[in-house]
Amino acid sequence: MINTAERALNLALKDSDYAEVYIEREKSIDVDIQRNEISFAKEEITYGLSVRVILRGKMGFSYTTNIDKIDETAKNAIFNAKSNIEDEYFDFAHESKYSQVKGTYDKKNEAMDIESSIDFAKTMIDTVEEEKCGPTSGGFSAGKTESVILNSNGVNREEIGTSFSGFIAVNAEKDGEISTAYEGDSSRLFDINPEWIADNACDIAKNSLNGKPVETKDMDVILDYRASAGLLGTFVGAFNADNVQRGRSVFADKIGNEVVSPSLSIYDDGTLEGGLASSISDGEGTPTQKTAVIQDGILKSFIYDIYTSKKGNTESTGNGMRSSFADMPSVGLSNFVLEFKDTLEIEDIKEGILVTDVLGAHTANPISGDFSVEANNAFKIENGEISYPVKKAMLSGNIFDVMKNAASGSKEIRQRGPFVIPRILAPNLRVVG
Repeated sequence: MINTAERALNLALKDSDYAEVYIEREKSIDVDIQRNEISFAKEEITYGLSVRVILRGKMGFSYTTNIDKIDETAKNAIFNAKSNIEDEYFDFAHESKYSQVKGTYDKKNEAMDIESSIDFAKTMIDTVEEEKCGPTSGGFSAGKTESVILNSNGVNREEIGTSFSGFIAVNAEKDGEISTAYEGDSSRLFDINPEWIADNACDIAKNSLNGKPVETKDMDVILDYRASAGLLGTFVGAFNADNVQRGRSVFADKIGNEVVSPSLSIYDDGTLEGGLASSISDGEGTPTQKTAVIQDGILKSFIYDIYTSKKGNTESTGNGMRSSFADMPSVGLSNFVLEFKDTLEIEDIKEGILVTDVLGAHTANPISGDFSVEANNAFKIENGEISYPVKKAMLSGNIFDVMKNAASGSKEIRQRGPFVIPRILAPNLRVVG
């Protein structure tokens, strides 16, 4: 891969001032579950190369999946640059030393094949049926990604990583009533447990049967891991430097001010051992780091890629993320870690609800933070105990107000997407029955 990158870089530099080459090769196995059967299983290899160039202050980009067309790809990037608008903030990463990040590669991936992947999926199906539930959908995937970043500023970065993921959705039925639930787990290492995934899904579904209405009122809400991650998706946009610079963040002028609970500190940590988004560098070749976004409630920093850091007269925080070789880097999260000093668990709650998941989080207003979502697989808490499942409820509020009073709702930490979090306690949140 490095030889291919060098050839592409030399071609791109013939008619540009600066150039960057990104190559990605991914081997993946995917198994799909529909009801209680394996719907399909496939092994796939994708290989792609992208070129970015800067020519007289203009950026050009092109990509290909055909390595025989490197010359054409470089020419297309240069052509696109000539057609674009000059911008003084365009730049590429500069030569750096990269520190090792632990827990991002598992050699067990080398032995993975379709048969062993199907076995994982079948174990989830069998466990669900043993628990007297019905699987509705699910899947398992295993992947290995190799990538290279090479540019004219001296960046020469190679990395390899693995990932594993399994999930299952189930139905539980009793006396003609049906409830549904979902559980999944992801890791960079092959340490996810199919029985745990299936058992949890079935427990949630069965415990959700015979739900009762809940009174409309403000009460303490413990957001389970998926529910927390769903609502945090609206919250984190306020720390994106691109949103800040475009006037789309409520925190734009709040550096040095208390913006959340003083119990809360937040870090974006691309170096986190075993983190789902951990890497030696971001998608631009900038070394990853642990960025203190909030300390004890005080806003300390936003997250930047190279473009927004130059525009903001600061340094990149290593958050120039690529979704694939076919996309340009842009500001994105790595592992977004929330740490609370204060913890209030279920046994500490006099009256409230536990919400496993939320539906409709994508409808929340990313600028104002207002949300109205459906509480999925929710349970009433009375005098420190789960008393009954909630038949139907909505949660309504403002995520920025929630985080001003939030606390940890559990001591156990899990990663859900980019979020490394406990359960989150949202005090006095409006619950609509």
